[in-house]
Amino acid sequence: MGQKILGIAALILMITALYLIFIYAGVDAQQGQPFRIFYFHVPILLMGYLSAFLLGAASIAYLATGQSKWDRFGAISAEFGVLFAGTGTMSGMMWAKPIWGKYWVWWDPRLNLQLILVLLFVAYVMLRAYLPNPEKRATLSSVFGILAMLDVPINYLVIYFIDTKQHPGPVVSPGGGGTDKDMAIAFSVSAIAWCVTYAYLFSHRLKIARVEEEVEYLEQTVRAL
Repeated sequence: MGQKILGIAALILMITALYLIFIYAGVDAQQGQPFRIFYFHVPILLMGYLSAFLLGAASIAYLATGQSKWDRFGAISAEFGVLFAGTGTMSGMMWAKPIWGKYWVWWDPRLNLQLILVLLFVAYVMLRAYLPNPEKRATLSSVFGILAMLDVPINYLVIYFIDTKQHPGPVVSPGGGGTDKDMAIAFSVSAIAWCVTYAYLFSHRLKIARVEEEVEYLEQTVRAL
């Protein structure tokens, strides 16, 4: 029942967000229509950062307790990290091209830190796919999970210390982003919509992961017999 409510809420919020983004919010005076990518780019990136924190917390919990539930939780977080951090990176490249003239510049530390975050998620998932021993797999992959979590605050804070000219000022910040009211509303609803969608998808994936773990346990039992 809870998942159904989450799903309905996610659908309603996403439709509302699309209306606010493409109809209600005005066109940015400097960047024009390409600025609308911002309403997707930033919330999706934030979901990638959330995945990193969930993965890091689950990795620490597993190393501290050795409980398989934390390993399972971390594995799901990493999968979502690949999806959202990767999609957020690509949407940023789509935004950068019409505004700054280039998809990517290698001298931008934030772009490189974002790429490292995506690669850490991918490394985590690949490591789990190639290590058959469950305990060794969980322990080694937890190291990548903690590194992914540590990447996020550095990634976020670097823009305050290094002006690369490739990024605008921080929009999500303690002092506020200084956006117009209609843009702020569109962004807020979009962020909430993505949060609810994330929660809905994550809860479904967690349920599937429990079934996968039970199937794996039964397979190992049959082989032992």
